[in-house]
Amino acid sequence: MAQVRTASARGGGHDCDVLVVGGGIVGLSTAYAITRAAPGTRVTVLEKEPGPARHQTGRNSGVIHSGVYYRPGSLKARYAVRGAAEMVKFCAEYGIPHAVTGKLIVATERAELPRLHALVQRARENGIPVRELGAAQIPEHEPEVRGLAAIHVGTTGVCDYVAVARQLAHASGAEIRYGAEVRHVDRRPGLGVAVRTRSGNVLRARVMVNCAGLHCDEIARLTGDDPGMRIVPFRGEYYELARPELVRGLVYPVPDPAFPFLGVHLTRGIDGGVHIGPNAVPALAREGYGWGVVRPRELGGTLAWPGSWRIARRHWRYGAGELRRSLSKAAFTTAVRRLLPAVTEDDLVAAPAGVRAQAVLADGTLVDDFLIREAAHTVHVLNAPSPAATASLPIGREVGRRALAMLEEVVRP
Repeated sequence: MAQVRTASARGGGHDCDVLVVGGGIVGLSTAYAITRAAPGTRVTVLEKEPGPARHQTGRNSGVIHSGVYYRPGSLKARYAVRGAAEMVKFCAEYGIPHAVTGKLIVATERAELPRLHALVQRARENGIPVRELGAAQIPEHEPEVRGLAAIHVGTTGVCDYVAVARQLAHASGAEIRYGAEVRHVDRRPGLGVAVRTRSGNVLRARVMVNCAGLHCDEIARLTGDDPGMRIVPFRGEYYELARPELVRGLVYPVPDPAFPFLGVHLTRGIDGGVHIGPNAVPALAREGYGWGVVRPRELGGTLAWPGSWRIARRHWRYGAGELRRSLSKAAFTTAVRRLLPAVTEDDLVAAPAGVRAQAVLADGTLVDDFLIREAAHTVHVLNAPSPAATASLPIGREVGRRALAMLEEVVRP
C-alpha cells in the first residue's frame, strides 16, 4: 500500500483519503481496519449523533452470536463464526467487559423438534460445536426453563458493544466528527466524492464508505446510486426481568426459518441484568423507538416501496402476532412463559427499544445476508443487521479491503 501512503502525503486537494459515513460499530470497524492495513491512510468518520453507537450498535441485547443460525457459506455464517472469536479476543485485549456464557436454544412444541435438529446440522456445517439435550437435561443449565429438547451452544457470549465501538474509534486513529449529518453528496468520476454536512461543512475524499445503517439506502441515493433495496425499519421492544435470578445465561426459542428474526429470548447481560425480547414490529420512522415517533416522510417512503406491501401480504399472520405482543404486555408475557413458566407480568419492566435496519427487495424478499456493493469511488454497506455487531471486525476488514483497492486505483500514476 505504499502508493496509498504516498498519495496521502501529497494531499491533492482532498481532506482525506477515505470518508466513512456512519459511526456505528461497522463504520468504526472499517476505519480501524483501513488504518491497520495501510498506516498513513487518512480516514475521517462522519456521525450525525453526538457520540458513537447510538442506534443499532447501542440498542441490542449485547450478544456475541456463535453463527449457528446462518446459511452455510453465507457472509453471515462465515463472519459471525470468525467474528465471535475475534470479538472475545478484542474485548480481552482492551479490557472491555465480556463473558462467554453459552446459550440454550429450546424447543417447547413437538412441531419445533425438526427445526431444532436442522439447527444442529447447520451448526456442524458451520464448524460450531453444539450439544443436544433432552428435557431432563435442560434444568442442569437453566433450572427455571422448560422444554421438550434443547441444544447448548458453548461459543455464544455477551459484551459491551458501545465500549467496543469507542475503542475502535480510539484505536483507529481516524478523525471522528460527531454531529455531522450528511445532507448532500457530489461524486465526480476520476476525482472523488465531496460531502456537505448539515452545518454546511464540505469534505472531499477520494473514496467514500457508506455505513449509515438505518439510512444507508438514502445515502446511496444521495450519491446517485440505485441501491436496489429499501431499509424497512422494524422496532424490537425489550423488557428487563425484575427477578434476574430466574435466568442464568442466554435462552432462545427455535426460530422460524422464514424470518431473519430470532424470536423473544432471554439474555443475561454483562451487568447482571436480564433482558427479554425483542419482538419485531414495523417502526413508523427510521429511528422510531416508540409508537409515538412518526416521521411522515420516512413512513411514506416505506409505504411507497412495493416490497413493504408484499411483506405484509405474505406474512400478515406472523406480523399480527408480533403486533399483539407489542400492544399487550399480557400477550408478551405469555410468549415468554413458553420458555420460562415462572415469569409473571409484574416481572417485566419496560426497557429501551431498538430498531433493526432490514433491507427489503422490491419483490418483498427480506435480504437474509450482509449486502455490500461497490460503485464509482464508493462502497455501500446496504444490509448489516444482527449479527453485524458480532461480525463487525471481519466486515470492517472486507469493506476496508474494497475501499483500499479502490483508493489504490484512484491514486495509481
